[in-house]
Amino acid sequence: MIVSGGEALVDLVPAGPEGDLLAPRLGGGPYNVALAAARLGAPTAFLSRVSTDAFGDALVRRLEASGVDTSLVQRGPEPTTLAVVTLDDDSSARYSFYTDGTADRLVSDPGPLPEGTTALSVGTLGMVLEPGASVYETVLRREHERGVLTAVDPNVRADMIADPDAYRVRFSSWLPSVELLKVSLDDACWLAGVTDVADVLAAARSWLDAGPSAVVLTKGAEGVVLLTSSGLDVTVPGATVEVVDTIGAGDTVQGALLAWLVRNQVKDLSALSEDDCRELLTYASRAAAVTVSRSGAEPPTEDELQQCV
Repeated sequence: MIVSGGEALVDLVPAGPEGDLLAPRLGGGPYNVALAAARLGAPTAFLSRVSTDAFGDALVRRLEASGVDTSLVQRGPEPTTLAVVTLDDDSSARYSFYTDGTADRLVSDPGPLPEGTTALSVGTLGMVLEPGASVYETVLRREHERGVLTAVDPNVRADMIADPDAYRVRFSSWLPSVELLKVSLDDACWLAGVTDVADVLAAARSWLDAGPSAVVLTKGAEGVVLLTSSGLDVTVPGATVEVVDTIGAGDTVQGALLAWLVRNQVKDLSALSEDDCRELLTYASRAAAVTVSRSGAEPPTEDELQQCV
């Protein structure tokens, strides 16, 4: 089973003829990862604290409707986090968050994850906002020590990071406990403090040296890159699709990567062959292409994905 840990929130997304209205969409990076993996047929659970307000009830119902195990979901009376989304000219999403006193940041340590947990994914605001960030960090380290395949997608929200240098130090401290690190090109540039793609690749290789067996770098329409600690460097192009918005694209990649790895019983990513890497990246890229063809974060089911082949 895959466990995805982190925030669940409501995105307020531009709607209406001129984009002058805001429509609520259920989301949050780790929440979307859980949806994506479950819809692709992988046994998946979600670890978070979710509000008992109307938004929280809707978030839990959507998880259950997608086949996500909610036994690790904690509930509380605090409000649901809100994210106001704006779309750039290229339909890329940018976010403003409202997080004061919200439920997801008050998650408590569940202890060792259930028997049968084979993969854990954490990231986004869950690894930023305290006290929850320290909880997820503890879970990450403990599960890595227990032999679970651990994955991190920082999904950097720079406006929410008060001290970038301290965050970068903390990010580096996670790497010895991470098997799969997935980052967007923009996030990699921010984390490494560079702008040139060659420098980003050098930074990715330094992250491999610190612990992960694989780094996946997403580059939007330009495709996806996978670097492994065994020296492989594989790129697949992005799938051609008409983009509605990019909300949930990276989360879908992460969910699809984990679904493929668990389905194929991969525990050591450094042992993947070049053909394996290409198949893995193609699967994740195709899943993300379906998501960006829709409004809001709506990852595909396995049946929908197969119809796109």
